[in-house]
Amino acid sequence: MTSQFELSDDTPVYVISVAAQLSGMHPQTLRAYDRLGLVSPGRAAGRGRRYSLRDILILREIQRLSQEEGINLQGIKRILELELAEQRSRLQLAEMHAEISQLRAELESTRAVAARLATLLRSRTDGGTLVPVRDSTVGRAAPADSGPAAASSAGLGAGSDRVAGSEPAAAAGHADPV
Repeated sequence: MTSQFELSDDTPVYVISVAAQLSGMHPQTLRAYDRLGLVSPGRAAGRGRRYSLRDILILREIQRLSQEEGINLQGIKRILELELAEQRSRLQLAEMHAEISQLRAELESTRAVAARLATLLRSRTDGGTLVPVRDSTVGRAAPADSGPAAASSAGLGAGSDRVAGSEPAAAAGHADPV
């Protein structure tokens, strides 16, 4: 569990004067970059800007791109947007890879169960089903035949809602008086 005192790289803790000093820029420059949307610091209760470590690193990258590479602010904004989109895509891809791995493991497990059931079914010599159906008239489990003839001899057709061994109420002498 995360403590209220633990800080991440995204925790807004630095006031604008400290952030300006850490990034090597003037506070007015930071305000201008905020207005342009190059960096979006958090806000304190009194609406003062609070910069995170990640914001400081972005400010340093903006300065590097501007001074060393000669890229204008609109170009820098586009670069930052593309880098953020790439980062999101990489995270999504990693999540998908993890999900695919999980699904492959589940598929292998299901195949192993299916193979075991097929082996059990092939090893049955009496032609019965793997799960016996309870014969309610005798009160003991009796193996049910699994063919269509067995279903019709028990009064069960395809799609029937009746349970094997049960009879309609009228045939059992439980007819409702009219």
